[in-house]
Parts: sequence; C-alpha cells; structure tokens
Amino acid sequence: MTNCAIVGINWGDEGKGRMVDLLTENYDVVVRFQGGGNAGHTVINEKGKFALHLLPSGVFRDGVVNILGNGVALDPENLLKEIDDVTSKGVAITPENLKISDRASLLLPWHRLLDELEENRLADKKYGSTKQGIAPFYSDKYQKKTILAGELFYPEELKAHLADLLEWKNLTITKVYGAEAVSMDDIDKWLNDYCERIKPFVEDTGLFLKNASESGKKILFEAQLGSLRDLDYGIYPYTTSSNTTAAYAPIGSGFAAAKIDTVIGVVKAYSTCVGEGPFVCEMFGDEAEELRKAGSEYGAKTGRPRRVGPVDIVATKYGVEVQAATEIALTKLDVLSYLDEIPVCTKYIVNGQETDRFPFPIAQKYAKPVIEYFKGWKCDISGIRKWDDLPREAKDYVLFIEKNIGCPIKYVSVGAERESIIIR
Repeated sequence: MTNCAIVGINWGDEGKGRMVDLLTENYDVVVRFQGGGNAGHTVINEKGKFALHLLPSGVFRDGVVNILGNGVALDPENLLKEIDDVTSKGVAITPENLKISDRASLLLPWHRLLDELEENRLADKKYGSTKQGIAPFYSDKYQKKTILAGELFYPEELKAHLADLLEWKNLTITKVYGAEAVSMDDIDKWLNDYCERIKPFVEDTGLFLKNASESGKKILFEAQLGSLRDLDYGIYPYTTSSNTTAAYAPIGSGFAAAKIDTVIGVVKAYSTCVGEGPFVCEMFGDEAEELRKAGSEYGAKTGRPRRVGPVDIVATKYGVEVQAATEIALTKLDVLSYLDEIPVCTKYIVNGQETDRFPFPIAQKYAKPVIEYFKGWKCDISGIRKWDDLPREAKDYVLFIEKNIGCPIKYVSVGAERESIIIR
C-alpha cells in the first residue's frame, strides 16, 4: 500500500475520521486537501474522544506529519481553538507534526458573517449552511479576493491587501445586507490574536510533499464530507463549495504530481444526511428517531439531528463511481443490531419507472425509494473481530451491499473505537 485517499461515498458523516485514525499506522504523512471547519470527524482512541474539524485525523499517531493543503478553507481562529482543545488532552501539536500550506487561503473574519446574513435572507429556501463561512470563502477565493497564508510573512503588503479587500467587502455587508461594517481594527485584532499564532506552522508544503514522495514516504489524503456534497457531482446546490472527490486530492494537497494507488470509500451501514436537499431514502417519525438514537446521529460540528434512512444502493453506487473507489470501509454495522428487519433502498422510482441510476439533482425530489428487507441478526456484534464470526444475517447484508455497489468491502466497522474493526 503506497499513496491512498480516504473519501466519503454518500452525504458525509460516514466515519472517515475513524478510518484515517486506524490506517495512519501505515502512513508517514496525512493531508487534508479540501473543505474547512464546517464538518467534523469523530475519532475515538486510547487518547480519548475527539471531534476534529480542520486538523487532519493523523494527529494522534506519533511520527506522522499532518498537512493542511492549499485546497483547505483555513480558518485561523477555529484551527487554534481546535489545537488548544486537542493539546489540553495530551496530544502534541507542533510545527514538526502539523504543517500549513503557504498557498492555503485564509478564511477571513467577514466570511462567517456573510454566511449567516445570506442564510437569514434565504429563510425557508436556505441551503442548510453550518454558517462557518465556507461558501463565501470559496466564492472569494475564485474571485481572487482572499489572502494566502504565506502573505503573513510580508506585513506591509498584507495590510495593504487586507485594506483593499475590506473596502470591497464592506460594500456587500452594508449596502446589500444592511449590516454593520467590519473595521480595520477588527482585522488587526484578528491578525494579532490568531494569525500570528499559526505562522510557525506555515511553510512550502508542496516542496515537503515532493521530497517526502521522492524519499519513499507514504501519503494518506483525507477528504471532508462525501460524493453527494461535491460541488460538481453532488446534489447541487445543496452541496459544499469544494470538490470532495479523490481526483481533487493531488491538486488540493499541494502536490499535483501525486499518484493515488488506493481509494478507500467510506460508507455507513445506513444513510445519514445533515442539512438540506434531496434525501430519497429518508425515514420519518418513530422509526427514524429510533435509528437516530441507536447511532447517536447528531452533527459533530453543529449538534443538529441528522436525517436518517436505510442504506441507499442507488446513491452509494453513484458515489463509488464518482470517487473511483477501489475498496470500501463499511462503518457502524453494529448500530443495526436492534432491528428485526433491516430496510435497504435498492432502486428509485422516477416518472413511474424503476431505475438504479442516481438522478439529476432536480429530478431527485420526484424520486421514490424501492425498499427491500433483510432479516436482522438481533445480537451484539461489537466484540467481533473476524469476518467468519459474524452472524450469517450480518454477512448476507454486507455481501448484498458489496455486490450491488460493485466494489469490494474490505473493512467492516462494528464500533467507534479504533480497534473495533473487521478486516476481510
């Protein structure tokens, strides 16, 4: 196993963080290549329980170098809060094990403000933003209206650049939304309180990755969210504002020449969705609440109750294609142990016809799920570590998913802890 990307296959929240934490034992470098602090990776290991938002999930492994690539929405304020939280629990974060790309754009103080103002304006047509400033950030990045982390080392040019951006952005804040302008004093405080503290972590990570690769180091690329939240391939416009696919990993990591040998797609044993947008297989009422409680399905960043449903073969097969996944990690199989019968969404009905092809985003609101049921195993499987020791019903369930999504399931998670895994 050489270079590998761990990516989400569905709507996000599939358990990527626990898989990165598990597999970093085999890697030298872990790189976050897109997204920001708008979602969380929950990791449970011998050091405790952590909800990471920006930090790569390899920070718990001694000797592993963790990188925030140029594709990341780098929020200095939230990153430092996260570093302080993790270090308070005994995990060392230093410039030796955490490096920030000098080409990463910084999420500026007005981005969160604009995110909230726009969601409030949209009211009942909102996109379900976490209000962490991600959409305004990426919009500004593609307008070339952000600053790069490397600019922190050029204070005169930085101040002039920020003054120009502030003048431009206040036009939107005050004229469009009627909100109070951001002042240069606010920006100076942000620079002093947060940006000065991240400077020791900033360097040319592209060069670091190039040298690491040439010396035979193995690199793990960590994605945020999942295929169906990808800006180009997801349920637009209810997506994130970056590309969540493995194909983007070399670009967003800062090492465009990277070759990815393995793509591990993470799939939950049932479906969950945080935020707005079409969710064809969604459960409602008592059935949904029972599954939500069994799986503790509440957002790691927001605490919002996640929408839940059965595993969706149509959406998952599409996600596997989008990610070009070579193998699958199926997580949270143990959560389904309470069910007498386990529902599976095997197809959709669109315009009166059954289909196994994931529809165009607008058409999804007209789609209806076709549900089949599998016999449950009705016993605790959380202590099982070998495939052959799983109940026949559990194996049948896993094998059905594997066959119908067209990708081998190599890992089966039966608990949140690092060691609660079956490797086939």
